[in-house]
Amino acid sequence: MAGFKAILLREQGRKVSAAIETLTPDQLPAGDVLVRVSHSTLNYKDGMVLNGIGRLVKSYPHVPGVDFAGVVEHSTSPDWRAGDPVILTGWRVGEWTWGGYAQYARVKAEWLVRLPAGMTAQRAMAIGTAGFTSMLAVMALERHGLKPGDGDVLVTGAAGGVGSVAVALLAHLGYRVVAATGRPETRDYLAGLGAADFIDRAELAQPVTKPLQAERWAAAIDSVGSTTLATLLTQLKYRGAAAACGLAGGADLPASVIPFLLRGVNLLGIDSVLSPRPERRTAWDRLARELEPALIDGMTQVIGLGELPELANRILKGQVRGRVVVDVNA
Repeated sequence: MAGFKAILLREQGRKVSAAIETLTPDQLPAGDVLVRVSHSTLNYKDGMVLNGIGRLVKSYPHVPGVDFAGVVEHSTSPDWRAGDPVILTGWRVGEWTWGGYAQYARVKAEWLVRLPAGMTAQRAMAIGTAGFTSMLAVMALERHGLKPGDGDVLVTGAAGGVGSVAVALLAHLGYRVVAATGRPETRDYLAGLGAADFIDRAELAQPVTKPLQAERWAAAIDSVGSTTLATLLTQLKYRGAAAACGLAGGADLPASVIPFLLRGVNLLGIDSVLSPRPERRTAWDRLARELEPALIDGMTQVIGLGELPELANRILKGQVRGRVVVDVNA
């Protein structure tokens, strides 16, 4: 295998810079499986890593990219053979170890799942960690007992990656979805994904002044956190639940315990990074069944490695709609 392209991050004086460089196989970290990567994606966390925010990366130089899809090139694990199509999300790849913004990656065998039959690598990365997280949130709400007909389900940050897939999944499953967004220009896009109604995110971002508000939501999927999550907790119906899976609005939670005590509401934490393999397989199989390919394509833009730094800045500012797929060979 000759040299290959990758985005390499370097740190100097606590300032992180990114550049496309040519790497060699011996520079890759240890692992059981060498994957020839075809596609990756851009998540909010990738934006943080590319900008050196949050000290998510443990050492430099570093190849970012928390997701990738491709084909096994070589494996010393009995679980995988050359030619197997695979997906990787989570496991601190792209943070603690090198990630998917490269034409090759070497990882542990247990971190991989098989690409579902009928799903392309590009569409898998259009789903990516964001969509996988959305599916985990839906599954958690279902385990809690949520059923179509229970009432409106709120999705915050609806035009973002997690929100877009959450809207599409919930609508496909028969729920009436209310999309919270601060960008009026995205409403047609969200309606196309299945949103039945809209709420301005500013309504949810006001400081909580009452421990309980009028009951509005049977459930919610929240990728914003902070005051938004605190507010929607006060608006959940009796024994409703919110699946929390993001902190785009902040990591704090200025909330009261009153909704938990007087309405029996539930806050369900969603972690996709260390999700066990059986749950991962179930989630990906459902994503393959329950997301229409045309719907995935409609929320996706495809870029090359060189466009990542600009898009990484925009995703942190909430200026990216839907999903961004990275063709590492473009």
